[in-house]
Amino acid sequence: MVKIHQMGFIGGGRVTHLLLTGLIRRVALSKKVLVSDPDASHLQKLTAIDPHRIQSVESNREAAQAELVFLAIHPPVIAEVAAEIKDSLPPDAVLISLLPTVTIRHLSELLHGFNRIVRMIPNAPSVIGMGYNPVFFSESLSPDEKAELQALFTNWGAAPEVPEKDLEAYAMVTGMGPTYFWFQWLELLRLAQEFGLDATSARQAISAMLNGAVETLFNSSLTPENVLDLIPSYPLKKQEDSIREILAERLRNLHQKLIDSQK
Repeated sequence: MVKIHQMGFIGGGRVTHLLLTGLIRRVALSKKVLVSDPDASHLQKLTAIDPHRIQSVESNREAAQAELVFLAIHPPVIAEVAAEIKDSLPPDAVLISLLPTVTIRHLSELLHGFNRIVRMIPNAPSVIGMGYNPVFFSESLSPDEKAELQALFTNWGAAPEVPEKDLEAYAMVTGMGPTYFWFQWLELLRLAQEFGLDATSARQAISAMLNGAVETLFNSSLTPENVLDLIPSYPLKKQEDSIREILAERLRNLHQKLIDSQK
């Protein structure tokens, strides 16, 4: 793999849309992108992003013939999809699996020994190049190939190399993490405007507050206890324990399901 001229995406849902949008924003989209998906509306939405370079194809086998192939499907259909594409992947292609729970070893077995595989856990801020997308590379990829892939991944944000056993934890913390907070921030934005701020001022204030809060918590010399003691008033104090319990219960249960279904 010298230069990526063609990408294939098997699955055309939200993750594929945000990754392609992120590449276009960074002017890093390959010359040709093949996308397969059983839902025609997904394909229409994707080809509309860049009709000249993004092309819908009728089968997963066609999308699998690219130099760089992304698996963006749901884990339950992996065996079916792997059986369909195992004879279509070029020997020197690289397959990037965006699936939690399916290990490289198991995926390689389903693909009859094909092992040029990378696993990535993407998250939504990749759409603006500010994602945090942990990756794990199979041993069959050379250092030069890994460096080339890392150069591509930086268009979406950070892509730290991590142990494969940690990917399901990252799926919970970074992959789904924004969903735990976005709805709260949107409600805060709505309330700010209800309280009299115009939309622009409210967005600027909340954005600055969030950035500053993160830096204070993680990049100051203060302990978490010191940080929590900086503000004397806690309007949601009585609800904090309930919120923690909900977060812990839901995330622990979901993480256990990921671990239990790992293959």
